[in-house]
Amino acid sequence: MRTPLAAIGKQRAAPDRIGGVLPVTAAHVRLFLHVIAATIWVGGQFTLAGLVPVLRPLGADATRAAARRFNVLAWPAFAVLLATGVWNLAAVHLGDTSHAYQVTVMLKLTAVAVSGVGAAAHIIGRSKVALAVGGALSSLGAIAALFLGVLLHS
Repeated sequence: MRTPLAAIGKQRAAPDRIGGVLPVTAAHVRLFLHVIAATIWVGGQFTLAGLVPVLRPLGADATRAAARRFNVLAWPAFAVLLATGVWNLAAVHLGDTSHAYQVTVMLKLTAVAVSGVGAAAHIIGRSKVALAVGGALSSLGAIAALFLGVLLHS
């Protein structure tokens, strides 16, 4: 059951809050790290996709240099996503969740794998088709994983 909007303000004004700030828990830190890493992984892919048409006229080296530089940020972010994802799963106790929740988790894990494998294929691909398919799979998998993560958290 969702909390009525009128009650939300009252919850936030509860006297157990120190200095008017909500308490920070390990769950908040875990979710924050997961979201910031997703911002880099997913948002970075879209940012780079938006920059490629501007970089292409400067030569293939410019596009490759931007992609390499993105990878310096993106792959550590993907590692953080995997680590915090495992941490999230450990905190949930999947055995105590509904079948629908478990199916959604499996779909999210599949989307994460598609995104990672697609990105790796895009990096090692040499043909235009390999680059396009890898990039598309990576982005579509990332979007799906992001949506499913929001679904799981709501």
